[in-house]
Amino acid sequence: MSFLEVTWTDPATGARGFLVIDRLVRGVSSGGLRMRAGCTLDEVRGLAEGMTAKEALNYDPGARYVPLGGAKGGIDFDPYDPRAKQVLTAYLYAMSPYVERFWTMGEDLGLRQSTIDEAIAEIGLQSSIQAVYPLLDDERKARERLAEAFRTTVDGIGLDELVGGYGVAQAALAGIEHLCLSDPTAFVQGFGSMGGATARYLAKAGVRVVGLADVHGVVANPTGLDVETLLLSRDPHGGIDRAQLRPQDQRLDRDTWLDVEADVLVPAATSYAINAANAGRVTAKLVVEAANMPITADAHVDALVIPDVIANSATNSWWWWTLFGDVDPTAESAFAKIGATMRRLVAQVVDQPSPREAARELAVAALKEIDARF
Repeated sequence: MSFLEVTWTDPATGARGFLVIDRLVRGVSSGGLRMRAGCTLDEVRGLAEGMTAKEALNYDPGARYVPLGGAKGGIDFDPYDPRAKQVLTAYLYAMSPYVERFWTMGEDLGLRQSTIDEAIAEIGLQSSIQAVYPLLDDERKARERLAEAFRTTVDGIGLDELVGGYGVAQAALAGIEHLCLSDPTAFVQGFGSMGGATARYLAKAGVRVVGLADVHGVVANPTGLDVETLLLSRDPHGGIDRAQLRPQDQRLDRDTWLDVEADVLVPAATSYAINAANAGRVTAKLVVEAANMPITADAHVDALVIPDVIANSATNSWWWWTLFGDVDPTAESAFAKIGATMRRLVAQVVDQPSPREAARELAVAALKEIDARF
């Protein structure tokens, strides 16, 4: 049972929004805010439970950062609608008492951190993560450290937009090594912050990215796409600029994303993308869940699946590692910590009959230790 569930309706548009706090640790919870048409309370509840597990899986008794509880926010509204910013601001105003004291959050599906930050400032709050400030030893230094990290760029892209996908790529590479895949290929569904960075760091590691999907369709090339060019020219919502495609690159329909042959499949866009109806079309040997809950419970996927609670947890953890001082505000420090953490977690579950269940058991054990300590 969740600690708190809130449902909100925007009087201007009729849009509905939700906040679920699954658990508090030291009085604080952590979890992103998403916006998509069709978002439901059940969806947000499941995501909040997943955040509790992600936080717990990164527990290190010797670290400065102690995992928080899990939470999630969701708004049932089209992020491409010109009124989206207005709806976001109204939602955050309604939820401001929770943001002030209990709920720390950042960007998720359909929203960018810069847009959230603008809305937070507009309603008079300090930050989207201000609830955690009382837990810091030196708030000023911690905030300066995080701000410096957010100013850091790597080859033209902000570090904050890369850390999550770097972690997914590291999880995928660990899975590739476990399966002994030779000359591996990958398909990434979604080309926003998570999918774009995943594609970049898979390509940099020598994995041929043979296909990408965005909201407009699929682009593919069995010899490999020019990921870097497409990444640096995408639009703010992760849309691929088709003008940057080479003559040999293929343009395919949106519903063909499961038909492009690849050893590794990375669903990095929406929840419930793989379900009982289409799971039989998955031919990849390895599926790495970059999105939250991309595979429904009733879907049978005949592949090694690295679950989302491990694969995409680096985004959340990086904020806290940086803020609490477990990593420096540099790409080198962040990537070293993320790489080591992802490979450790993958190694703990990859040989188990169900990596998802193994991850759940690890999280339960960590939560017991956290409870005993606090």
